Amino acid sequence: MALQDIVAQIVGGLGYDLVEIERSAGGLLRITIDLPWTPPAPENTLPEQFVTVEDCEKVTRQLQFALEVDGIEYKRLEVSSPGIDRPLRHAQDFERFVGHVIDLTLKAPIGAAASGSVNANRKKFRGTLERVATADGSQGWQIVWSDAPEAKPGQKISKKRVPPPLQAMGFALDELRDARLAPIVSFKGRGGVGAEPDESS
Repeated sequence: MALQDIVAQIVGGLGYDLVEIERSAGGLLRITIDLPWTPPAPENTLPEQFVTVEDCEKVTRQLQFALEVDGIEYKRLEVSSPGIDRPLRHAQDFERFVGHVIDLTLKAPIGAAASGSVNANRKKFRGTLERVATADGSQGWQIVWSDAPEAKPGQKISKKRVPPPLQAMGFALDELRDARLAPIVSFKGRGGVGAEPDESS
């Protein structure tokens, strides 16, 4: 059985979502897991739950046994939670993090779709993830950002200054090379919903 299949089977069987598998130099095998997500009910006010050390230990023990049985070679196994720059890979990930600030990289430059001040060769964007309806009535995605320069700590911004207009770009998941939560530290929880607005996006 292939490594991806073994890991997905073990992680899923223990009730977690497999986020990422990485093989690094020196024989390190890094597995990233997360708790399954279901859309919250309107009356649910419980805080979001996160992967604990105990969760990682439980998955590590099972993986060590399974990988040994299947003869998968590695020198060190590391199981961890996604962190603040969690990769977004599936439609459910994008659904889960609507309203959060994300970093995305396109496979190809924006090209002819560029408008206004957006460089046609641009591939990287940071902005707020939004859900939109497409022309055929299905669900689509867009990223909304402002090219306002990031304010330096302690810098006063004139209230008379007109901020650059917000820009938006729709995208399909198959157009993305990489998408992640923007690693923005907030003391109000994971960035985006309920956090301070990000003026740098």
